[in-house]
Amino acid sequence: MIADSTAPEAWSSSSWERSSTARVVSPARPRKLAKVPFVELAGGCLQGVVSSGSDESRVYVSSIAARTHAYSCSTNNNRWCGGLGGSPCKHLHALANEAVLQYGVDRVARYLRVEVDAEVSTGSDLIARMNGRPEQAQAETVFSRFLRHLAYLELPGTTAPLPEMHWFPATGAVG
Repeated sequence: MIADSTAPEAWSSSSWERSSTARVVSPARPRKLAKVPFVELAGGCLQGVVSSGSDESRVYVSSIAARTHAYSCSTNNNRWCGGLGGSPCKHLHALANEAVLQYGVDRVARYLRVEVDAEVSTGSDLIARMNGRPEQAQAETVFSRFLRHLAYLELPGTTAPLPEMHWFPATGAVG
């Protein structure tokens, strides 16, 4: 899920302004979280966490940069993925496919700056249109954000403010 920050004109002084929640945009299509529990379009990259196919205790942090299409895949402790070579590994394909389920092919293509036509329907189709190369990226930031999101899942449902969000203004007024 992703917070909707695109329609402030629709946000009048309603109950959401008095809570520690944000408007959420539903996924383009339902997706299973077991293989790719975290996917986001942030920091100029499609990035996320992908579960290992061979070791259930291992995850990979995978990313594809917008514009350059440089790609990276490593374990959460920065060990390079063995499947990377001259082309994206299976973790990157899984990430791109889940991103298309979450955000829709048009939004992902626009973010990554990939030209698409009617034949493009999956993340793997998008990857086939890219001409990037492997480039080591730091996995810690993405993995840390993933862990922070997991911590929020453990909180009980409430409309009370979250202490770590105390700096966030409760109204549109500043100063």
